[in-house]
Amino acid sequence: MSQALPAEWELPSFDVSELRPKAQRYALVVPVINEGARIRGQLTRTAAEGLPVDVVIADGGSTDGSLDAAFLTECGVRALLTKTGPGKLSAQLRMAYAWCLSQGYDGILTIDGNGKDGLGAVREIVAKLDAGYDYVQGSRYMQGGLAENTPLERTIANRGIHAPVLSLSGRHWFTDTTNGFRGYSRGYLLDPRVQPFRAIFMRYELLFYLTVRAGQIGKRVTQVPVQRSYPKDEATPTKIAGWRGKRDILRQTFAAALGFYAP
Repeated sequence: MSQALPAEWELPSFDVSELRPKAQRYALVVPVINEGARIRGQLTRTAAEGLPVDVVIADGGSTDGSLDAAFLTECGVRALLTKTGPGKLSAQLRMAYAWCLSQGYDGILTIDGNGKDGLGAVREIVAKLDAGYDYVQGSRYMQGGLAENTPLERTIANRGIHAPVLSLSGRHWFTDTTNGFRGYSRGYLLDPRVQPFRAIFMRYELLFYLTVRAGQIGKRVTQVPVQRSYPKDEATPTKIAGWRGKRDILRQTFAAALGFYAP
């Protein structure tokens, strides 16, 4: 049974289109905006896998027609949430996580909607959440993972800066902290020491904050191997553009590490 969203949660305005009833204990949130054939291919593959999750699309306002209701219904998508208020990725995630919690899910997984990630790790992340872990980070760099065609500058930034900085702050060694493929327990997201539903999270901050906060407050944390493949000889599918975007990622990384987003 769904519950009303707490009035104190700061959420962007959004529309909800429920396409089928709740069927699983966990939701797989897919943030997306104008991913065209990539998201359609990903959702087709997800449906074929028969994964133990309900798929929830967190749309930032796509205008490319890739998320039409008939196609989503055919792919077994549970709901389409369309953000109409301000903000980028973190606002989409606040919207989706809040809605999923109101629907009574025991935990939430997230995977990017640009088709780069293999789906095999979904079951392993669910198994870790079932085993009592509160935060499960996907890593392409640990044994059993795959990093295919990753741009060199991203590998250097991920492994040389981002992961060490957030690992030190989060009191747990991670190898791939920029990867959006991950899982959270209901208890972690609702812990009063976390408070993820604040308007301070607008861009990528929420991902980085949730990485460090889990270990800081003594939650059970782990990582699992995942596969992430970038297209060869094609433009990198990403919303992080230019040096300004990369600078902002570093700024948000250090802000999370230094406790700027803590309640």
